[in-house]
Amino acid sequence: MPADDLIELRDICFSFNNTRSILDHADFDLRRGERVALTGPNGAGKTTLFHIIMGLRKADRGTVRILQNTCASEQDFAAIRGRTGLLFQDSDDQLFCPTVMEDVAFGPLNLGASDADALEISRKTLHDLGLSGFENRITHHLSGGEKRLVALATVLAMQPEILLLDEPTTGLDQDVEIRLIKILQNLPQAMVIISHDHAFLKQVATRQIRLQNGKLVSDTPQ
Repeated sequence: MPADDLIELRDICFSFNNTRSILDHADFDLRRGERVALTGPNGAGKTTLFHIIMGLRKADRGTVRILQNTCASEQDFAAIRGRTGLLFQDSDDQLFCPTVMEDVAFGPLNLGASDADALEISRKTLHDLGLSGFENRITHHLSGGEKRLVALATVLAMQPEILLLDEPTTGLDQDVEIRLIKILQNLPQAMVIISHDHAFLKQVATRQIRLQNGKLVSDTPQ
């Protein structure tokens, strides 16, 4: 695995209940500096692929290497989760604390940051996303778009090396989406982005792949 390879998937197969094949000997690489768009029809297995990378689902066969580490057991995946940030498709799956600040600070605290450092990181992350003043807001009272940005803040506050973003623009109005595009364009992390918003992907992604019939194939942004 070359040093610039952050994710290497080889010969990945996955099916639900050994019936419908979702991933069929799929291969994928993510290198430093890349922002890869992952497209494909609904039900093709894009979110499943993210879950396999994170160890939330286990591939039926194949090799998963993340950040130079072969990941097979739960212990292997646990060791890389703090360095790989997953934005879930549904923000409510990501937000579980009473207030915005508690949600955003949870990741840094869990990774060993002091209370003071976690608060500083969280405030800066919220500020960068245009969410200053949201610290004491009740999370479940937020709008869908606000929850999406707070969920993204919880991921970015962990300062991961890889970002896996599942439909990051869901619920965002045009002005907020424009701000998000600028943020993603300037982030140092390599990332994989699932989205059906081709205009958004065209501005953010450096290359595009398509998941279809269980295979990952190179694609060209529309």
